[in-house]
Amino acid sequence: MEGRAWSGHGPVTRVELSCDGGRTWTDAAVEPGARDGRSSRAWQAWHGVWRAAPGRYVLMARATDATGRTQPLGQAWNRGGFGNNAVQRVPVLCRR
Repeated sequence: MEGRAWSGHGPVTRVELSCDGGRTWTDAAVEPGARDGRSSRAWQAWHGVWRAAPGRYVLMARATDATGRTQPLGQAWNRGGFGNNAVQRVPVLCRR
């Protein structure tokens, strides 16, 4: 799996991955970039290994920045959907 993460408060220093809907988490590799001197406002690349096997999964990734802020697992509801920075859940079905 790979992706990009961003924080408005500082460079992204950690990304964690879950393939079981958030019950367990493992660290992804954060690519060199903002944490190594580039703009703290830049998107931060990350990647991790997920060994797919037949079954149903819920994939998730959450980022933490240098100030210690981690993406929330849920988001407080508001009429316009503003400020939604919650971890997204991606259901996956792997078949043989």
